[in-house]
Amino acid sequence: MPGRLLRLVVGLVLCGGGIALMVRANLGLAPWSVLDQGLAERTGLQIGTLSIITGAIVLTMWVPLRQRPGIGTVANIVLIGLTIDVVLAVVDSPPGSTAGRAAFMLLGVAMWGPGSGFYIGAGLGPGPRDGLMTGLHANGVGSIRVVRTALEVVVLTAGWLLGGSVGIGTVVFAVTIGPNVQYFLRLLGVAPRGITEAAEAGTVVVEEPAAGAPGDQAQPPGAVARFVAGTRPLSPMAEPGPLPTAET
Repeated sequence: MPGRLLRLVVGLVLCGGGIALMVRANLGLAPWSVLDQGLAERTGLQIGTLSIITGAIVLTMWVPLRQRPGIGTVANIVLIGLTIDVVLAVVDSPPGSTAGRAAFMLLGVAMWGPGSGFYIGAGLGPGPRDGLMTGLHANGVGSIRVVRTALEVVVLTAGWLLGGSVGIGTVVFAVTIGPNVQYFLRLLGVAPRGITEAAEAGTVVVEEPAAGAPGDQAQPPGAVARFVAGTRPLSPMAEPGPLPTAET
């Protein structure tokens, strides 16, 4: 457990630091961060504080979806928000050149790869926003791709209308988050038995051999269980042969 907690903390601090650098770059943020920044503009609160508040609100939406938070869920809410505010206090002004701002943006985006790798690898529960997505999916609202896209379009639009930063950084984050996280999951050995990812949704899907409980009907050769990385298994499926692509 201590090793898993360390991975959890390191991963969340990297993610929070990445958001802070993107804020300082002022070239566009990830969708939920756009919402947090827009709310911060309207309320005068710090963006990290708003991240904690919105995370807690999203967590309450788990109740009707019958989702169960883990240690990592609560840590996600608190540590990412605190890290954002601490890094912004230390890096209290943006770089003076466009190249410097671009470097901040790219570094911030890149930090989400190892950050997510450590965080998912800890296996201590999904973040509140991912839990909302997977909960809606598990309750038949739609595929993971559709649910995640719909949620992020809504929060991105709301955040932009409130004054949050949308720009090239938003696009770079959306395009690279899937491959970035997938690379570090492989590098860190989180899911060595097979990973596929849905780059469009930024959702990593893990495949591993399906194992039935004692007394269950034997699984066919090549059966796999498929679930979203960092969450409990959502809808394990036994299928003969390999899965061609993640269906999210």
